[in-house]
Amino acid sequence: MPQSSRQSSQPDFDLVIVGASFAGLVAARTAAHRGLSVAVIDAKPEPGARVRSTGILVKEAIDECDVPATLTRKIPGVRMYAPNGAHVDLTAPGYFFLATDTAGLMRWLAREAARAGATLMFGARFTDATILTERVHLHGLDISARYLLGSDGARSRVAETFGLGRNREFLIGMETEYEETPSVDPDFLHCFIDSTLAPGYLGWVVPGAGMTQVGLAVSEGPFGAARKPNYEAFIKNIDHRFAFWNCEVLRKRSGPIPCGGLVSPLSTHRVLLTGDAAGLVSPLTAGGIRLAFQYGRRAASAIADYLLDGGADPGAIMARDYPRFALKTWMRRLWSVAPPNFLLNTMLFTPPMRALAQRIYFERKGAKGANSPLLSGSRDGVLQSAGF
Repeated sequence: MPQSSRQSSQPDFDLVIVGASFAGLVAARTAAHRGLSVAVIDAKPEPGARVRSTGILVKEAIDECDVPATLTRKIPGVRMYAPNGAHVDLTAPGYFFLATDTAGLMRWLAREAARAGATLMFGARFTDATILTERVHLHGLDISARYLLGSDGARSRVAETFGLGRNREFLIGMETEYEETPSVDPDFLHCFIDSTLAPGYLGWVVPGAGMTQVGLAVSEGPFGAARKPNYEAFIKNIDHRFAFWNCEVLRKRSGPIPCGGLVSPLSTHRVLLTGDAAGLVSPLTAGGIRLAFQYGRRAASAIADYLLDGGADPGAIMARDYPRFALKTWMRRLWSVAPPNFLLNTMLFTPPMRALAQRIYFERKGAKGANSPLLSGSRDGVLQSAGF
């Protein structure tokens, strides 16, 4: 893994980023390009280890951060299945999703950050820190920084250490990577709506970059009632379509996906949260990679302005700029009720519901799919992140 040329005898940095996540690595690259001395610390042994994301990119994500085509697979449409097995195909002219070699993408982002001048410290765990007048001192690692950016995931240790807002609501997801499966139509993300098997969210089959990804996530029930994914039942329900029983299992993963919206407070003196740590995940769709790219870069720019040019406090800027998700939080509450399957079978492909699905999956400009009209409004893609 290439490192920057910064000498180990110089342990202090302008910016230390905790977490080599999508947001953290994009922020590191931006801050280093802006002239800051930057270190990224992460407990993982190397970039791309212990991937916890499906890694689907919506088209807008690559408008925020160009990624190599060799690490992606273009998917032009969505095939949405009702509980009774009926399905509808949704597409939009000029629109697509990108399945990714997620581990490879993380390694590429790390190389880009290092090439920009950031120091990458893998195998280094953040445990505690103290805010001094002009610096933040990280205990155990014996380094300090003029600013600390917490990009360390849904259960952020940085947030806990500094008494910042923490994610309280989660989807619980499970996913298996199989060898590339020819029975899966490669032109679609396959999404399964079923309140018995996937209450409050959905199941998915993704024709990925060199593999097939099969996952399921559920939300908490009304009033915080516990739910668990019944992954075996989901596989049994769809296996007649795809014959996964005959495919080699490559990897498995599971874990929480934040869905409660933006946390509060987001910052304190010389400390800011971004990415999943800040709750920058769409409550409705669990999409977070585009937001990680966009606001990781924006947070790094605000920190650079603050440290180099006496700009406004980055916490105040990002509290204004980060999305609030008010409508999507309300829609998350409704979907978590998990409408009964007979109702989904009846309503899912009616014109209003198909228009809503089109709005969720595709951008607003001129999209037409399954002969359904598109409702205006912004969109954040389902399965964009599905990060566990």
